[in-house]
Amino acid sequence: MTSLLELENITIQFGGLMAVDHVSLKVEKGWISALIGPNGAGKSTIFNMISGLYKPTSGKVFFNGRDITGYKAYKVTSLGIARTFQNIRLFKNLSVLDNVRIGRHCRGSSGLIGALARFPCTKAEEKEIEEKAHEALEVVDLLDKKNELAKNLPYGEQRRLEIARALAADPVLLLLDEPAAGMNIQEKQTLMHMIQNIRAMGITIMLVEHDMSFVMNISDHVDVLNYGQKIAAGTPSEVQNNPDVIEAYLGKEID
Repeated sequence: MTSLLELENITIQFGGLMAVDHVSLKVEKGWISALIGPNGAGKSTIFNMISGLYKPTSGKVFFNGRDITGYKAYKVTSLGIARTFQNIRLFKNLSVLDNVRIGRHCRGSSGLIGALARFPCTKAEEKEIEEKAHEALEVVDLLDKKNELAKNLPYGEQRRLEIARALAADPVLLLLDEPAAGMNIQEKQTLMHMIQNIRAMGITIMLVEHDMSFVMNISDHVDVLNYGQKIAAGTPSEVQNNPDVIEAYLGKEID
């Protein structure tokens, strides 16, 4: 069976720096898969290669059996991969609803002429965008705040708004880059249930996260990076007890 996502020996260099060094991993359909590792291990860089922001120096990225290596970000999104970012990227002076509408426009087909002429098909498309935006906001429990400016939302809700915008693109695979960063315990619990609900909608999830309790409680599979290389993979319990992982996080004991 073909994996939903497969990275085959992907490598990327920035000048003389080897940021990711021949990493291979798979994400199966229906998984909540985590990518973990110390700061600077290459986790967000891998997300950037999957989502088309970076082109690997070597290696391949396969999605649904299709080689998407080097595809532009808009093309990757159109195929069914959406993402959030480590640093929140919202249109702060637009409404909550407008932020999510923007996420849906990748599925639209009306160009500038259609928008100006207000063809019936354009009106139908706008209605569909509105409906999908409402559905996404309902998933993240922000529908009642749809008319507020994004900048006026509390931090945790801004994180959830980013997820709603990604959901509006109808992803098959959702990449979440540190979704729990900066959240308190209650917000993290809410987010955990939200991610599980999103998986129940048939969306596969891959996340980068530093909160190990969060990762171990939600993930089906975990891949571990250190200094750009994969050092372990397996179930949360297998990874927790791996000596190489313990050393990467805690340091090697000095005799």
